[in-house]
Amino acid sequence: MRDPLFGVKQEKVQALREKMEKLGLRETDIEEKFIRSQGHGGQKVNKASTCVQLRHIPSGITVKCQESRSQPLNRFLARRLLVEKMESHLLG
Repeated sequence: MRDPLFGVKQEKVQALREKMEKLGLRETDIEEKFIRSQGHGGQKVNKASTCVQLRHIPSGITVKCQESRSQPLNRFLARRLLVEKMESHLLG
């Protein structure tokens, strides 16, 4: 079954949340913005704010994801990118 917030399987969302918890990354520390995507995707990306930008407030680390034309999927992918950046920042 797919998670309604992220458009991916709940197992993937749960695994991501567990990684976030291990890193001490809380949703309350994340600022989320939705902006219009650029590039290919036709009318959909020109009209809808499908690009997701996340900023981890305590560290200032920012990621931007516009891989998909789906905002929920980009929300998930942006969080995954943020976790990867936080891991490399914290673990060297």
